[in-house]
Amino acid sequence: MRRRSLAVLAAVPLLFAAACGTQQADTEASAGSGVKVTGEIGKKPTVTFPSGAPAKKSSEETIKDGSGTEFKMGDKVQVNLTGYTWNGKDNASVGSTYDTGTPQTIEIGEQLPKVLKDVFVGAKPGGRHLAVMAEDSLSKEQIEQAKQQGQTDLTQVFVLDMIGLAPTPPKPVTVEGKAVDPGVKGVTVKNPETGKAPTLTTKTGEKAPKELTSKVVIKGTGPVVKSGQNLMAHYIGKIWGTDKKFDSSWDRGEPATFPIGNGSVIKGWDQTLVGLPVGTRVLLTIPPDLGYGAQGRAPDIKGTDTLVFLVDIVGAY
Repeated sequence: MRRRSLAVLAAVPLLFAAACGTQQADTEASAGSGVKVTGEIGKKPTVTFPSGAPAKKSSEETIKDGSGTEFKMGDKVQVNLTGYTWNGKDNASVGSTYDTGTPQTIEIGEQLPKVLKDVFVGAKPGGRHLAVMAEDSLSKEQIEQAKQQGQTDLTQVFVLDMIGLAPTPPKPVTVEGKAVDPGVKGVTVKNPETGKAPTLTTKTGEKAPKELTSKVVIKGTGPVVKSGQNLMAHYIGKIWGTDKKFDSSWDRGEPATFPIGNGSVIKGWDQTLVGLPVGTRVLLTIPPDLGYGAQGRAPDIKGTDTLVFLVDIVGAY
């Protein structure tokens, strides 16, 4: 359900989380790479690139040190992040959390490229850091996935303004209650005993709905999900007509957590999940223009595919 991230998808899972940064003094620095960063911490920085080809080696630099307890492996950190693709030509921006108003939560773990682990481990709240992530920071699998996603320029530049540790999420609730037939012709939902993964079947000769549909299967009794919150959800994603499963949090053994209502996920999710109460199971059918668009998402989703999701809303904070 996620949209393309601000960087190589396999390397930096950039979801946006609601929080507020703290404005600091002006900062200015130029890394050994020649990339120059100016502006106030707490506001979107200005980044200037040197002429010529992009850097071939990764590097990181502390522009302004923060204060307080240092971050360590395993921490989940909220950060305002501004990213660029450094190709030596237009050096295009790939987005900034300052534009959305919702900082990113990143877990410091082995899934991060080494240069980003080096930035986060030992950093402190209120600091600003610069990371140049070249191809030498990525595994062969990450490089291949990036190329499948259409990313051929792999040198990325990030300015990271550290906010602090992310709030502890609530314990996920269990979706339970009387289930009803969602009434979508061509789609079957089976609801097992409480706590077990439901079954979604989408193999059908029926034509897919042209419009976005949202059908509640089990109505929750928890607080209503608000735009800008972090949503915790178990889900199954399949392609209409083929029954091909392209994603499932149930298969991973834990719910996914992501911001909702701010463009961090596909439009079909933003437009349907906000306003539903926690504890709800809902069936969504999402046309291409509200999913991954005409480009689809390699390798499973084509630009003409209608997506079907069965979503359990198990928390929001």
